[in-house]
Amino acid sequence: MADATTTVEALKHAVAAFAAARQWEPFHTPKNIAMALACEVGELLEPFRWLTGDESYAACQNPATREAIADELADCVNLLMLFSVHSGIDVSEAFFAKIAKNAVKYPG
Repeated sequence: MADATTTVEALKHAVAAFAAARQWEPFHTPKNIAMALACEVGELLEPFRWLTGDESYAACQNPATREAIADELADCVNLLMLFSVHSGIDVSEAFFAKIAKNAVKYPG
């Protein structure tokens, strides 16, 4: 499934179904999910530690590091979708509302 053809709803459904199949819902409070997300963001940062900006681009293209980076990105997206499910916050609404606020704060 590619970004161009996958909806946010499909991502949320997939992650909710995965968690339900494992009976993880009792542990998926907004607080717990936010804490797990912070940990996963740290893991996403790890491959880039001490790299220059150009080296970080190269790491994303290098097959030796790309898969690990993609896995950590997927973990972050997974947790963002879970947070949306369990908090009741609509990702698309929140995203576009924030873009509008940023446009006022940082006019082009």
